[in-house]
Amino acid sequence: MIEVRGITKTYKTGDVLFEALKGIDFSIKDGEFVAIMGPSGSGKSTLMHILGALDNPTSGTYFLDGKNVSTLSDDELADIRKDKIGFVFQSFNLLPRTTVLRNVMLPLVYSGIDAGEREAKARKSLLLAGLDEGHFHNLSNQLSGGQIQRVAIARALVNEPSLILADEPTGNLDSKTSEIVLGTFQRLNKELGRTIVLITHEQDIAEHADRILFIKDGKLIEDRTTHLKRIVNQK
Repeated sequence: MIEVRGITKTYKTGDVLFEALKGIDFSIKDGEFVAIMGPSGSGKSTLMHILGALDNPTSGTYFLDGKNVSTLSDDELADIRKDKIGFVFQSFNLLPRTTVLRNVMLPLVYSGIDAGEREAKARKSLLLAGLDEGHFHNLSNQLSGGQIQRVAIARALVNEPSLILADEPTGNLDSKTSEIVLGTFQRLNKELGRTIVLITHEQDIAEHADRILFIKDGKLIEDRTTHLKRIVNQK
């Protein structure tokens, strides 16, 4: 699904150049659950922005489902973000005074489908993300942190993307709630075959994935399988 070759990213501030990524190479197969791990400032978030078609590399190539993303127009990039990629962020990014159901329906507003189908898709996504149906009409600011993150996961799923990018999705959650959210990702990966790329700086979070890419100082320093992966039996 993903092929990254020689990716670099350089930022310029005045006369100062900063190399955030320094020649990254890796591939991710369809249906893998991969964690990209590194300390703050390692370049992992910059890499996620490139994988999410939110930013372009300075050099190198990024292929998503066989398409060279670096050569696409703004409209084509927007289509990829809409159709192929679901985003889950640390800060949730939900509308606080809007119901859970409407928050999940928002990405479908410009999809051309009618309101009834939008609601049906949102309900299906919320159930897949593990949220109880009794919460669908709550305002998002009436939910717990773990429930809110499940709503965010459901919103990422509603367009049925082939790739889910999760940027520090447990960063604002306690340990118990983090386990529940990670269990949701594992279930989506194993039962539904979703490809998941999770960005984190925490080793114990990364160990829930099938594979870990370690980024440090803009370079990929290790790529290993998590043979002793932590499985969360949480529906």
